[in-house]
Amino acid sequence: MKPQLTLGVSLKMYFGYQQTLEWSRQIAEIVGHHPATQQGQVELFVFPSLPAIAPTLEAFRGTVMKVGAQNMFWEDAGAYTGEVSGAMLHEMGCGYVEIGHAERRRYFAETDKQIADKTTAALRNQLIPVICIGEAERCSAAQAIEQAVEQAHQALGPAEKQGLSGDAILAYEPQWAIGAKEPASADFIGEVCQGLAQRLVGGASGERRVIYGGSAGPGLLSQLGSRTGGLFLGRFSHQPAAYKAILDEALIFLNNQADRS
Repeated sequence: MKPQLTLGVSLKMYFGYQQTLEWSRQIAEIVGHHPATQQGQVELFVFPSLPAIAPTLEAFRGTVMKVGAQNMFWEDAGAYTGEVSGAMLHEMGCGYVEIGHAERRRYFAETDKQIADKTTAALRNQLIPVICIGEAERCSAAQAIEQAVEQAHQALGPAEKQGLSGDAILAYEPQWAIGAKEPASADFIGEVCQGLAQRLVGGASGERRVIYGGSAGPGLLSQLGSRTGGLFLGRFSHQPAAYKAILDEALIFLNNQADRS
């Protein structure tokens, strides 16, 4: 069955090694028994810190939760000290990789070309890129859509020109809303996500899913409903109880969708 909802989590650099393993064990227990995950309608992934990827993969073995990396390099091998390749991530069992987060742009000066090269490398290595897009400053929904669409085309265009196919997730994250005390309103988020889906989903060389990830947490999915394809969760999901609450919301969403069909 095709997933109707995508829920991703980034642990960023908040957790230590043992804390990551404990969180993974607790979430694996929740995911393994929650009714929202039983019918294959929810796509789940998590991005731990790089050193914890292997044990996180083991913790979620046998569940629907997929594991990926918060970053990768654009070459598959070579003298690139401190980097990790898409080829290695795929070999380990990863299925996803996060690309182009605003923090990578801000702190590590990542460019549009580097993001495009990483996206190409992800698709070349059968990884689903979770490409972060979104405007830097507050603006209208129409302006936000235009900026995000352009960023998506810049990231995916080179891979598509090379004939590479594969699914991609577009995580709309208005940069001004990440960690903000006053995040974007649900109406604004819904309008932008709907606009992006209309502009980006059709005619691609693979499925394109639009999710929201700017300070997303419990309660937001209920407000957005079908206006987004899911959520890319940050620190709000670092408490297992909060993660379960989001799965509870997902179950309500899926049941409502079933009632309408």
